[in-house]
Order: sequence, then structure tokens, then C-alpha cells
Amino acid sequence: MNEVSDRKLAQLNTLMELTALVNSTLDTHEVRKRAIEAATRLVNAEAGSLILKDKENNELFFEVALGDKGEKVKEIRLKKGEGIAGWVTEKGKPVIVHDVQSDPRFFRGADDRSEFFTRDMICVPVKTKEEILGVLQTINKKEGNFDNEDMEILCALANQVAVAIENANLYEELKDTFHGTAQALAETIEKRDPYTGGHTKRVMNYSLAIGRMLGLNRTELENLKLSAILHDIGKIGVKDSVLLKDGKLEAGEIEAMNLHPKYGSEILSHVKQLKDVIPGMRGHHEKYDGTGYPDGLKSSGIPLPARIIAVADTFDAMTTDRPYRKARTADDAFDELKKNAGRQFDPLVVDVFLKAWPEIRRGEKEMEIVL
Repeated sequence: MNEVSDRKLAQLNTLMELTALVNSTLDTHEVRKRAIEAATRLVNAEAGSLILKDKENNELFFEVALGDKGEKVKEIRLKKGEGIAGWVTEKGKPVIVHDVQSDPRFFRGADDRSEFFTRDMICVPVKTKEEILGVLQTINKKEGNFDNEDMEILCALANQVAVAIENANLYEELKDTFHGTAQALAETIEKRDPYTGGHTKRVMNYSLAIGRMLGLNRTELENLKLSAILHDIGKIGVKDSVLLKDGKLEAGEIEAMNLHPKYGSEILSHVKQLKDVIPGMRGHHEKYDGTGYPDGLKSSGIPLPARIIAVADTFDAMTTDRPYRKARTADDAFDELKKNAGRQFDPLVVDVFLKAWPEIRRGEKEMEIVL
């Protein structure tokens, strides 16, 4: 009896520890990964899956699967009601299956695709008061058999996972709304100048390609993306007579135009959540040799996002038509970037951009086919 009580206490302590871990992030991918790690550890299983419902068509998909064969399993989709997971989703009830291979509900495609043999499993619904979000599965008990205590503790974890998923989804929706608003603001600037259509989106894509190749983490890429989207937001403070001039700018007009990074940082400073975005936006016209503006920063003193956007922005400016000149070819623009590496641009960023270009072009061509 004491052995059972000790096991129960150990499971409850582990549940509390893992619940805190699952709920400590608002990153949807991280929530899902931690949920599986928690489930497999909690009931001593070989592998697990968090199978979520696609709201558009009610299909289930393996968003995350851990274990030796997990990477293959995560791509599988189940039609409504298909598999043990589909049954649990429809009924809203947990189930232990001791002989999975003999169960008529079992979807064999998962084992076939992953070369994994499923002996037994627990499958519990992940649900809120309003809806079932999916199911949490643990597969193949390492020692002994899954029992009702395992199922109860997994149900308790699933309830917490549901809360974490809802919070993460809400955060993602808010973030998407925020990004959409930022994009709309950037496009408002573009509408003032017919020659810069699509500029913001291209600079964002080029910048993210460079950032990914440099190994920036998710948060750094997120800030880089927003900095690139908003890099010209300060142009809202530049007079039309300067911004839309059909020809080269005179000295005084250049000075007025050069104030746009400063205007942009002043505008964004009113939104405290953008404090980590401002340096990349403000510094995208700084030069590697210290002769840029608005702060005369030099080499590594220029924030990395700004050094990245400087290359992306200049390349796009050179390869698109302007009122006073035709677009240059990509090869000509590459030569210009290389010639000014170490003076205007960070040499490493230029080198990485050149390496990333074939992948960028492939992505652009795929988009053209889709459109």
C-alpha cells in the first residue's frame, strides 16, 4: 500500500513540476513539445503525440511526436473520426488500449510511416469547457502496463495543456494582429510613393533569409522581422515635395530625408513592446565605417538587425526602378555590395546574403507560381 501511495505522490509532484514547465511559455511550438515530454515522463512511456484538431476541416494532425521515430509521425493527418485519436476526439472520453494492434479503431498508417510498433497506449482528450482541441497520447509503457492511475494523471496534465494551448493561441492571434497592423502602417508609407510598391515585403524576406542563415533564434528573428517591416515608418514625417521628388535630391532635401530613421524611432518609442525593434529600424542607414546616420555608429557598434536591413534595403533599392533611373541587375547589385563591404556594409552580412540568394530566388519563383 505504501508503495502505491509513494508512486502516486511521486506522480503528483512530477505533474506539478511539468505543469509549471508547460505553462511557462507562450510559444505554441514550445508548448506542444513540452506537453509531449511531460506526458511520456509522467507515465514512463516510450513515445507520445499531441494530436490537434484543424478547425477548418476537423481533421486531426500530429503536430509534435517524440520518441525514436517521432519526426516521421508528426506529419500524419487523420480524417474526422479516424483512428483511436479520432474516436477519443468525437466521444470526449479517455481510453486505455492494451492491445493496440487488435483494436479495430487503430490507424495503422502511423506505424507504417514511422516503422514504429505500437503495443499499448493511453489516449485522452485535450479540451476546454467550450471545445475539444485534440488528444494527448502516450505509447508503449516501458515497464508493466498502463493503468487507471496513469490515465487519471494524464487527464490532469491534458487539462493543463489545454489551458497552455489556448493561451499560446491567443498570444499568436494577438501577435498576428500586431504584425498585420505594422504591415498596414508600412504599406501606408508605400502608397505615398508608387515606385516603392512591395519594397517592405522584399526587405523583410531578404532580412529574414540572412537572419536565419546567421543562426538567429526565434525571438531575434521576430524582432528583425518587425524592424524590417517598420524600417521606413519615419518617412511619414517627410514632406511629399521631398519624398516624391521626380529626380535627385538637393543637399537640404537629403538632410530632410535623412531624418526618417530618427522620426521612426520617435514614433515607435510610444509603444513599449517595440523597444527591442527600434535599434534595427533606427540604424539601417548607419555605415560600417561610421559615416552613416543618424548616430554615426561604426562596425559592431551598429545593431546586427540594422546591419542586416542595410544590405537588404540597399539591394532592393538598386534592383527596382526609380523615377531617375532604371533598376540594376542582381549581379550588378551584388558587385556593388561587395565593393562597399567593410565601408558601407558589414562584410559578413554581405557574404551571407550572397549565399542565401539562390534560396531566396527559389522562394520568389514558388510564390509566382502560386499567384
